Amino acid sequence: MEEMKPTGTDPRILSLAAEVAKSSEQNVPVILLKLKDIINNTPAGSSELKKIKQDIYCYDLIQYCLLVLSQDYSRIQGGWSTISQLTQILSHCCVGLEPGEDAEEFYKELLPSAAENFLILGRRLQTCFINATKGEEKDKLLHFFQIVTDSFSWLLGGHIQLIRNVLQSDHFLHLLQTDNVQIGSTVMTLLQNIVQINSGDLLKIEEKTLHSILDEVLFKLLSTPSPVIRSTATKLLLLMAESHQEILILLRLSTCYKGLRSLLSKQEAVTEFSQELRQLIGLLSPSNYQEVEEQKLYQAATLIQAYWKGFQTRKRLKKLPSAVIALQRSFRSKRAKALLELNRQKEEEDLKLKLKLQRQRAMRLSREIRLSILEMVHPGQVEKFNRKMKERSALIIQKHWRGYKERKNFRQQRQSLTEYKAAVTLQRAVLKFLAKCRKKKKLFASWHRLQELSDERRVELKQQVDEYVRRHPGSQISGVVSRELHAQAQEQLQHYFMGRALEDRAQQHREALMAQISTNIEQLIKAPSLKEAEGKEPEHFLSRSRPVAAKAKQTHLTTLKHMQAPWWKKLGEEPGNEVDAATDELSLELGTLFIGGTKSP
Repeated sequence: MEEMKPTGTDPRILSLAAEVAKSSEQNVPVILLKLKDIINNTPAGSSELKKIKQDIYCYDLIQYCLLVLSQDYSRIQGGWSTISQLTQILSHCCVGLEPGEDAEEFYKELLPSAAENFLILGRRLQTCFINATKGEEKDKLLHFFQIVTDSFSWLLGGHIQLIRNVLQSDHFLHLLQTDNVQIGSTVMTLLQNIVQINSGDLLKIEEKTLHSILDEVLFKLLSTPSPVIRSTATKLLLLMAESHQEILILLRLSTCYKGLRSLLSKQEAVTEFSQELRQLIGLLSPSNYQEVEEQKLYQAATLIQAYWKGFQTRKRLKKLPSAVIALQRSFRSKRAKALLELNRQKEEEDLKLKLKLQRQRAMRLSREIRLSILEMVHPGQVEKFNRKMKERSALIIQKHWRGYKERKNFRQQRQSLTEYKAAVTLQRAVLKFLAKCRKKKKLFASWHRLQELSDERRVELKQQVDEYVRRHPGSQISGVVSRELHAQAQEQLQHYFMGRALEDRAQQHREALMAQISTNIEQLIKAPSLKEAEGKEPEHFLSRSRPVAAKAKQTHLTTLKHMQAPWWKKLGEEPGNEVDAATDELSLELGTLFIGGTKSP
């Protein structure tokens, strides 16, 4: 989805954005220079200027400026003059800009990229200035370099969160380490402005980077003959030492800067800025060192007191955990209830709105359908059609009303229906229970009705049993016969198990042969033709059985001979007849392809 453009955009910005979008890449930098006139003609600090900056950012003109600054200056019309003016435009547009919804992208991506481009431009200008031979060209490049540094300083003044990244950048250290007096003076002035804007970031950078900056400043103070650079370096060191006691302690106690005070004392007599230098020497003197030590002791005592008071406070808080937990629980429960209530109200409102929209949509749709139907109806049938629609509407209203009335009556009779169903369920259960009881009584009654046997009946039944035993006498076998039968059964069982083991081995052998045959068939199906076969592919089809290989070779040679024979020799042959082939020629041609694992000598 495309980004929504702001309403009430300045027509000059709209026309400029359209011109940039339609123009070629080479003409874009010159077109972007028109932004300078628009910004300069708008009163500073006014709401109109803020609105113009927002429009410039919204139409991606700031991003275009960044892209132009990242290009080679030789490909841009106007060269360094155009680039220096674009840096001014970019810095003025970024300072005081309120990005709105795109604040995260602006502060985390665009601004760091702009700062990095400023530093890279400074290094390019530094290289061009050093390589230039003509004095007029050097003056122009130095002027452009000062414009870029002034714009960069303005950008850092409006966005101080960039200072830490700038101080840790390798490009900034390279700019600071220049030997040129004019470039070095401009960079030292830039560093002084940075420290004045926000000196706290000096203590947030890495210790190695801080040492590199201090070493370079001290080198320019002690070794550079230019009084301008030495004056700027002295003011910069004095500002750092006065701003942060940690830097003053580092200059006074670190072994890297041992003897610094004596070297500065030697410079005091031959300098024109002896006042700032005397202040710096005074800060590094032993008396002030004693004050620093006392301040360190005071800070240590304050830190110990803070830890002790914190320990006492935590100890007191541990005695009241239940009150704090109860307070938190009460607060969280009230907040949860309030959130649930708000969510419920919001859901109800959303549902009401949704139902309302659905009703409106359905009504609109029905009206559209009715109008479309009226368009198709003959003018003479319109009245009849309206009468039918009224009757249908009346039927629908009656249907809904009767349904509502029946549902209302059903809700009123629900209690009686529930009682009726409960009574039916109880009756059904009672009837089942009574039926089970009657069934049990009948079963027990049948046993009670059995009559006892008389003596005559007992005698009769005994005679029937004796007669059955006499007719069906039991067989009697001696022990010797039983042992012989047992031995025969064991022998037959052993024979069965032995035969079963042989049958299992034979079955396994058959399954292995079938698996091998299936594998060979699959390989033959997937195998390439002899023309396409390469390497050792034919060796996969060699047989380990010499008779099988010999028979296969003979059959193959016969087939090849028959295929190579002219057509008139094949006349009158039967499909099953075999033709004797001259195996010597074919053997020389085919070698031992079908003899497994051996080759002819």
